[in-house]
Amino acid sequence: MSLAIRTGAVSITYREIFISLAKAMGLHPEGQVERIQEGLFMYIRLPRVLLCVIIGAGLSVSGALMQGLFRNPIVEPGLIGTSSGAAFGAALIFVVGKSFFAQYSTLLGTMILPLSAFTFSFIATMLVYKLSSSFGKVTVTVMILVGVAINAIAASCTGFLSYIARDPQARSITFWNLGTFSGANWNSVCLVYVVTIPSIFFVLRYSKALNALLLGESEAGYLGIDTEKLKTKIIILNTLIVAVGTSAVGVIGFVGLIVPHLLRMIKGSDNRFLIIGSALVGAIIMNVADMVSRVIIAPAELPIGIVTSFVGAPVFIWILRRQKGIHGKGGYYA
Repeated sequence: MSLAIRTGAVSITYREIFISLAKAMGLHPEGQVERIQEGLFMYIRLPRVLLCVIIGAGLSVSGALMQGLFRNPIVEPGLIGTSSGAAFGAALIFVVGKSFFAQYSTLLGTMILPLSAFTFSFIATMLVYKLSSSFGKVTVTVMILVGVAINAIAASCTGFLSYIARDPQARSITFWNLGTFSGANWNSVCLVYVVTIPSIFFVLRYSKALNALLLGESEAGYLGIDTEKLKTKIIILNTLIVAVGTSAVGVIGFVGLIVPHLLRMIKGSDNRFLIIGSALVGAIIMNVADMVSRVIIAPAELPIGIVTSFVGAPVFIWILRRQKGIHGKGGYYA
């Protein structure tokens, strides 16, 4: 984490970090730090790194939840429309926000973008959930198919907004859809923190139930698990984690897919381990990816979604190639 704070177009020394932190805590350390360096650390680097940690942990835990719920190791968090819905909500603000939401812009300020992204991501997810349920029971296979359809609709709406947008607006939509931490600030850190961290701790309560679900819905029912309530709670928690994270930094792919899958290959499918391990490894990987995005074309910045996709896609292909050997040993269900 300290390395991530130091890394960027402008380097920050450990001495400057220590002095800036001490001053922020009301202490009076020896030595001085230039105002530019202190401001860079306190208002740009530190909130950015913390946001990387929280969102990396959240997306990875969300991937573990979805893979456990669908009993499929190649499922990712945006499968049920959450990410695409958030993308449409953000695009709507970029294109028509100033005119259509003018009366609310003063009241909501910078929160109007994350609120819109969260609202539409939640609507998309609930729509998938409702359309895939029949007689009060949700079928996982139908949910996946409905999710594909809702994702396509949301992507089409976002594409239409990109088509009618002016050049600066279209560029904002494109850049946001690729994911970026360049707009990180303390407001976004607080927003994501109060949702993601409690959700991760809360979902640990369902790790044993998710383990039982690996046996199948009927078998989990025989063990006393209410599978319908479990599905509902996991989907709502997944929506909160992904929607709030996506609304803050845009769409970031492959982290929620790769991290829990790699941990499953190393340690097995015990969700008590996967949830905690995914949070820790996801935070580290997101910070590394963000460091790469900051330095690879410095002083400019590469969208982090490009980095995660460029690295994640080959890893995903390698994982798929390994499935032949894993299936022979019992694979995901072992």
